[in-house]
Amino acid sequence: MTRTIAGISSMATRQLLAELSRSFSNDEPWSVEIESMGGVDAARLVRSGTATDVIVLASNVMEQLENEGWVVPGTRSGIARSGVAIAVRSGMPRPAIATEEDVKQAVLAAAKISYSTGASGDHLKRLFERWKIAESIAARTVEAKPGVPVGQLVARGEADLGFQQLSEFLGVDGIEIVGPLPADIQTMTVFTAGVSTQAAHPDGARALIAYLVAPKTQAVKQQLGMEAAD
Repeated sequence: MTRTIAGISSMATRQLLAELSRSFSNDEPWSVEIESMGGVDAARLVRSGTATDVIVLASNVMEQLENEGWVVPGTRSGIARSGVAIAVRSGMPRPAIATEEDVKQAVLAAAKISYSTGASGDHLKRLFERWKIAESIAARTVEAKPGVPVGQLVARGEADLGFQQLSEFLGVDGIEIVGPLPADIQTMTVFTAGVSTQAAHPDGARALIAYLVAPKTQAVKQQLGMEAAD
């Protein structure tokens, strides 16, 4: 008899979890249904006491949730990590981004700059502060609402330059990925899975997490703009 594992995740891992859940269900007596949304909303849903088996969010958020009693201690495992990339609307000029100064100048030249409410957006804000341009570009920045991909805003022409996890740009029509941030200003977000303390099927959640970290899933992670967490 097939039982269902319920999950909550951020949008950044939506495609990865969908792909790996299918292959997991082919080998195990479990089906998987994961609800993906903006990370802020996902954490809020967990904190509301929503019944779910597995939670997949950025590692810092998962640590907070465990400390608050929403994640079973000792069950957190890093499943993948992803860096920040830059995108423009299809057909638009691709700015130079080889160096930190290149990226800064691309931001200064853009009419509208978009980033997410998640970890990548927080990183961009810190860069703007470091470059001492936060105030001068404030009127030209567009923070995507939770659950709204930055790529969609870029594709619709609501932003000229978009910054988000590479995994979230893949598969978005109407954009071109210019490339990742230069190594000296790159940030890698680790996405972690853990068993919810509200789980109806903690055994199924543990089995799914074990599969998500298995070496055989590495190829799928690479195809979707991610890599193993360790």
